[in-house]
Amino acid sequence: MWARDMELALAFWLAVSPFVLGHPDGQLSLWVNDFTCATLVGVLALLAYHRGLRRIHLLELVVAAWLVGFGWVSARDGATPASQNQVLVGLLLAMFAIVPSEASRPPRSWRTDRDPV
Repeated sequence: MWARDMELALAFWLAVSPFVLGHPDGQLSLWVNDFTCATLVGVLALLAYHRGLRRIHLLELVVAAWLVGFGWVSARDGATPASQNQVLVGLLLAMFAIVPSEASRPPRSWRTDRDPV
């Protein structure tokens, strides 16, 4: 579940990054985008802890693609730290989203009955 922990950390960073890096004045859409994506990533990472929803973290690939695309398009007039951050967080999120929730455990067919759940 370490990948889900990293996704939660990325969601937190995405939520606080507008305060750290700033957005141009009058760009409410950038703020809304960051907070919406942070909320989606956080909720999906938390839902992946439930055994029945353990693959829901794959939906974060959609959010990652959106972040990369939105950051790329918003940087067409010149790359800002915020747009570069969105692209980088999107790429990192895509890398962590493809990691299975139980990546540090052996495959289920190899586990014994005594193996803790």
